[in-house]
Amino acid sequence: MFAIRLVQLIETHADKLSEGLISQLKNADECSDLLSKVPAHELKHRTYEIYSHLSDWLLSKTLSELEERYIGLGSRRARQGVPFSQVMFAFHATKQNLWDYLWQEGLLEPEDLIREMELLRSLNQFFDRALYYAAIGHEQLWKAEMEASAQHAVTHR
Repeated sequence: MFAIRLVQLIETHADKLSEGLISQLKNADECSDLLSKVPAHELKHRTYEIYSHLSDWLLSKTLSELEERYIGLGSRRARQGVPFSQVMFAFHATKQNLWDYLWQEGLLEPEDLIREMELLRSLNQFFDRALYYAAIGHEQLWKAEMEASAQHAVTHR
């Protein structure tokens, strides 16, 4: 399957993809808090992890594993004080960086359109679900903090 070969190529070049993404994020005003509040090594590790284990996420990880990972990530970014809009921007940039790389390398050709669409569907599903679960984690922490704050205000009247 051509899509599997593409994913394997992505995994092989995960370091290059991760470095390119970090460079893009550093030049994006939309990520100022993300870059200042999340340690650089953590961002590098997370981006590398997505690209280097993409076949696992697309083919063998369960929905509950995806949910657990990205609810955790959403909560972590909320604790770090990263606005959710910047989390979303980083997810979008991660996906866009991947597609830019495939186009630049000449790996997406018209004759392979059906297989590319198959890969696109899987990638979109992965990133959209990951973003959804990150949002849940972010919102859960925010809600818990709001409830704790309200409870604190009530008990200290």
